[in-house]
Amino acid sequence: MKLTSFLLPKYLKFDKTQPFIFITTLLAFLGIGIGVMVLCVAMAIMNGVSKEFKEKIFIMNSPLNLKGYGKNSIPKELLYRLQIQFPTLNFSPYMQSHAIIKTRYGIFPVAIFGIDEDFESQNNPILAKALNGKKLKEFEVVMGEDFYKSYGVKDGEKLTFFFTEFSPNAMGFSPVMKRFDVAGFFHSGIRGFDRGYCYTTLDSIAKLRNSDSKHFDGIHINTSDPMGDYQKISDYLSKHYKGSFYLEGWWHQNGNLFSAMELEKRALFIVLLLIILMASLNIISSLLMVIMNRRKEIALLLSMGASKKEIQKAFFAIGSFVGFAGVLMGLLLAWGVMMFLQRFPIISLPADVYGTTKLPLDLGIFDLSLIIIGSILIVLLSAYYPARKASQINLLEVLRNE
Repeated sequence: MKLTSFLLPKYLKFDKTQPFIFITTLLAFLGIGIGVMVLCVAMAIMNGVSKEFKEKIFIMNSPLNLKGYGKNSIPKELLYRLQIQFPTLNFSPYMQSHAIIKTRYGIFPVAIFGIDEDFESQNNPILAKALNGKKLKEFEVVMGEDFYKSYGVKDGEKLTFFFTEFSPNAMGFSPVMKRFDVAGFFHSGIRGFDRGYCYTTLDSIAKLRNSDSKHFDGIHINTSDPMGDYQKISDYLSKHYKGSFYLEGWWHQNGNLFSAMELEKRALFIVLLLIILMASLNIISSLLMVIMNRRKEIALLLSMGASKKEIQKAFFAIGSFVGFAGVLMGLLLAWGVMMFLQRFPIISLPADVYGTTKLPLDLGIFDLSLIIIGSILIVLLSAYYPARKASQINLLEVLRNE
């Protein structure tokens, strides 16, 4: 330790006779710091975007969705049993249909859901905000905000819906038509939902189908642990309703999207880690230059009783110090950059693509740990080779020739 503390400031300080060595060491320090900063910020952005997408998708499409096989509808009795069996979960029954709406700008396809406002509001805060405690009347509909902004639909306007269900008449069959009163608009932040989803009452859809509102097409299930509750509910359904109903998780509907984002995140992590690897090569070059210029001093230290292991430890500590200082600086810079971006939103995103105008940042503990561990391993490997070369200097040859 005494030898290391003696050599560390001596070999790291600026030497007028060999300025290039100091510059190389400084570049290694700055390169590692900038690499760590870029890696932290990039991972924070990737996590933030993924988290934002999940939140938006989970709000409009619950984490779990109970459906019936084939034409099996879900009876109200099953809803009651699930509420008793799993009291901590929120259940929202729905009936779904597809229609085409006619506006002054043309006709547009939509998915229309018949829901219970009380149950759905517990699962969907966006719809709850649009309703604002108001109860929907029969044949009233809440639409996405894009119908108001892009298609000129106004609150209170009457719209004609052409449903995919057919009704018999004298000439054969014709699509069911019904006029709905627009009762409000919701804003999800994702354009696909804002221009494709509508909500009305269960009774409205039931009357259009000439059925009762005590049987549903599905049940939205809101849970904080989708994977765990998926298995519990699936086991319950297999035990009591085998072959009649099935459970669908968010990963079944959107798994490909999040798998692609996770793959992109891993690829980005590896590519940006290469920046740190390239910067750490400067540690190797600067230490090797120090060793070549200090051969006589190293030989004298060996002749005075210093062991090869002590020499190796000393130069390993010098390289590690440069690398660790760079990693620490990078972490501090990353923290500063993320604080700046959160306080001053200089980067604005298109809301219809990303669901938010503010750049989302979320650097998790796991990703931060991976960055720190990966950076430290690269630094240690870069410091090891020059340190070993320093310990392999031939004492007799150096003293004889130099």
